[in-house]
Amino acid sequence: MKLELPTLNPVARISLGLVALLLSLLMAADLAFGLIPDRAELARQVRQQISESLAVQVATLIQSGDMKTLQLTLAEVRGRNKALRSVAVRQDGVGVVAQAGDHAASWHPPEDGSSTLSQLRVPVLSDGKPWGEVELAFHSVLPETVVEWLTYPTLLALLCIGLGSFLAFYLYLRRVLEYLDPAKAIPDRVRTAFDTLAEGVMVLDKQGRVVLANKALRSFHPAAQEDMTGRPVAELTWLVEGFHVTPEHPYPWVRAMERRTNSDDETLEIARPGEEEPLRAIVGCSPILDGHGRLRGCLVNFADVTMLHRINDQLLGTLVDLEASKEEIRRQNEELHRLATRDPMTGCLNRRAFFGAADPLYAELQAAGEEVCCIMTDIDHFKSFNDRYGHAVGDLVIKSVAKCLGTDLREVDMLCRYGGEEFCIMLPRATPEQAFDVAERLRALIESNAGAAIRDIPGIRITSSFGVASIRNGAKDPAELIDQADNALYQSKQTGRNRVSLWAGERSVGADAGVPESAHH
Repeated sequence: MKLELPTLNPVARISLGLVALLLSLLMAADLAFGLIPDRAELARQVRQQISESLAVQVATLIQSGDMKTLQLTLAEVRGRNKALRSVAVRQDGVGVVAQAGDHAASWHPPEDGSSTLSQLRVPVLSDGKPWGEVELAFHSVLPETVVEWLTYPTLLALLCIGLGSFLAFYLYLRRVLEYLDPAKAIPDRVRTAFDTLAEGVMVLDKQGRVVLANKALRSFHPAAQEDMTGRPVAELTWLVEGFHVTPEHPYPWVRAMERRTNSDDETLEIARPGEEEPLRAIVGCSPILDGHGRLRGCLVNFADVTMLHRINDQLLGTLVDLEASKEEIRRQNEELHRLATRDPMTGCLNRRAFFGAADPLYAELQAAGEEVCCIMTDIDHFKSFNDRYGHAVGDLVIKSVAKCLGTDLREVDMLCRYGGEEFCIMLPRATPEQAFDVAERLRALIESNAGAAIRDIPGIRITSSFGVASIRNGAKDPAELIDQADNALYQSKQTGRNRVSLWAGERSVGADAGVPESAHH
């Protein structure tokens, strides 16, 4: 079993780096300006004063011949100075005549007869002639044991400064970095909206770090269940191992951000533990630019096509074995097309297929100067169905509303499940008046029939709000037209729900439920 060592969190690592920098600056300042007192120099001055003073006293006592007082003086000097290990008076040609302390064990002078900080010699004169010397053996200026080092003032000061500054840096950075946490850059309502999407979505910043990963993407692999926020996407091995990357062909999000354009769709295979079949996804990347055209990040979407590949594999096996299965192949191809273009719950167009058809149609009608309108609708109080009856009933509500919406449309009209409980309808060659009437009929149909279709919950009431927008208001593309219809839908929500509003530029006009309004013309 591999033993994993604990790792410091980013705040602690930054704090340690700052402490090391602070201590380095203090040491550099000490070298330049002498901030920390030189203990060796202080010791040299003190020991010089002691030795000179003692030498004068010894000379006086020797001249008087008072050896008893000399011995007491040496003992007293040693007792007053804890740094003094031993002291002795040595007469030339005679040897030690008086000492205090174990001088034989402590006295180890240099062979050249000089003095050091711990081994001092002071000559003694008698009647102006050399008589001998005073020998003083001091403890070393620097600590000699672990205990002495631990109590060494300079080291204690550095330890206190280091520990104190680490705690200060850590507490400050932990507070400050809360405001820089990428996980808090996306509001909860935006995260919730992304989680309703069937496709996997990842938002990266311009450094390639994960800002957001929606619920669908987190279901791709067990490792994706961990919090990916703030991590470089290149560190997500379960994801990036499926890309074939070369210096000329980097990751698709890198290409999209470098070129400031959408990257081509790329197929990705993700190996999943415990499963023989990999997850297959089509990856598309779009750069995120601000209002000034500056790069802010990248939006990466993952369309799970595992089921499509599985069906394709089955088809290939069938083609090899059975020549008579052409009709089955055609049916399965239709199923493939339906899976690729239709929402699995409602059978409505999904967003990819909807925009794939709406963009060229809108451009054609716009160039020909013809009419086109958009209807946006949203189920009123949908969350209350989930909360009160459960998600299974919520799914039945969505299916019932989708069925009502599809019963009163032309073949040329396009119905799309736009997201969650929201639907979008594109009406080519329809005037605003006609689109308004269609929306009103659909609203009434949902109010009268959608609830009755859910027989498990008798008396359940289902209504929807509608917003209508026309090309007459100057929308340049389907996305802008949908945005205008969505604003009208918002107006319906704000004015009581279960109603239709028509986008009229800066404001929307509409009618209460069941009461058409002629002013919308």
